[in-house]
Amino acid sequence: MQLTIDLTDRDVLVAGSDTMARQAVRRYRNAGAVVHRISVPSAAACDGLLARRPFLVAVVDDGDAGWLPLVEGCKEAGIPVAFEPPAGEEGHVTLVGGGPGALDLLTVGALDALRDADVVFYDRLAPYQELADLTSAELVDVGKQPGHHKVTQRDIEKLMVEAALLGKNVVRLKGGDPYVFGRGGEEVAACVAADVPVRVVSGVTSAISVPAAAGIPVTHREVSRMFTVVSGHAPLTDKEHLHLAGLGGTIVVLMGIGTLPQLAAGLRRAGMNADMPMAVVERGYRPGQRTTIADLGTIETAATGCSNPAVLVIGEVVRVAEANRNHAQASAELSRLAASLLEA
Repeated sequence: MQLTIDLTDRDVLVAGSDTMARQAVRRYRNAGAVVHRISVPSAAACDGLLARRPFLVAVVDDGDAGWLPLVEGCKEAGIPVAFEPPAGEEGHVTLVGGGPGALDLLTVGALDALRDADVVFYDRLAPYQELADLTSAELVDVGKQPGHHKVTQRDIEKLMVEAALLGKNVVRLKGGDPYVFGRGGEEVAACVAADVPVRVVSGVTSAISVPAAAGIPVTHREVSRMFTVVSGHAPLTDKEHLHLAGLGGTIVVLMGIGTLPQLAAGLRRAGMNADMPMAVVERGYRPGQRTTIADLGTIETAATGCSNPAVLVIGEVVRVAEANRNHAQASAELSRLAASLLEA
């Protein structure tokens, strides 16, 4: 059970070693509490602090059984006790996949890493709007936009490594999954080269989740038994168009609005039928989500005005989504008709 309590100007005693309690201290201070500290179990110190009757005592699980008398003293005095997890080992980097931007698609591992962070370097496609509610860490925007990189990739890697070497727990929060066009491999390599411990928390990739948000399955029995994920940042070669057109199944293109004309023309030249259904899903899971459906021969005109972030889906699965949508609309219309007849 989680409780939300207004701690503004309330006295909170945080008990635990300095290293293990540092994040709990920061969380309570960020919540507006007046934080008092005790780092080593001491009967005299604990009695003195309890005599001041703090609003709350937060005991950090730092492995020291000496805090038990403090907990018992709080119970006797009627002072609430909160048990806090310890801060993680200092000086490491965690690459975290933030999914397509929806808070409820963050994994448990992502939430744990954010809670344990001292500094978070986040991208614009990560769910950064809610970060202040998920972590007490310092938040640093290193987001990149097409054609405009406020912080270069090399500088991001340098910032991560430098922070970890200073003993901070670093989270690199990325949209989608770090290893799906996220340059996660480069960031891991930078950490390894600097002897900085690093791990990866996988995220929900937009290649699957954004089509799903529009009702499009990337595979469907007897329709598509495979899907291919392609980066749309740069135009594909004729050879790549030919390969994709011959694979069959579903093609998913990430961030492909800028290269959409070349992609559609290239696939048609490679032999893909001009009537192959295609969808452009913009701003998946975000306000203003929109789906544009056409076919390979008309998508360039239909998608005029579409912009990134967007996911392109090419394949017969688009028809599956359309059939389901039409069925749902027909069912809703029948329900409305039945209700009106009953009222009559």
